[in-house]
This record gives sequence, structure tokens and C-alpha cells, in this order.
Amino acid sequence: MCNQDIREAAKKADIKLWQIADKLGINDGKFSRKLRNELSIDDKIEIFKIIIKLIK
Repeated sequence: MCNQDIREAAKKADIKLWQIADKLGINDGKFSRKLRNELSIDDKIEIFKIIIKLIK
């Protein structure tokens, strides 16, 4: 499965994918479709930063 690292990080942090999508300014459906293909390193870094902010 693509972007498994993002999915696992969100699950471990008890953060829903829709919360990440909200911070990205897109709807959850679009974010889910985006996760179907492996994201670039830059996109992943941005998402991991959002996960860290949501943990706090």
C-alpha cells in the first residue's frame, strides 16, 4: 500500500486523515485519492509536520 508511513504515523498519533486534509486545505476525499500513489518526499515532509502540529 502506498504512503503506509503516513497512514501508520497518523494512526499511532490517533489523528484522522480528514484532520490532515483539513490542515492542507483540501477535502478528505481528495486527500484519500492523493494517498493512492506514493507522494514525493517534500509532500511527505509537509504532512509529517502537520501530524506533529496536531499532536501538540
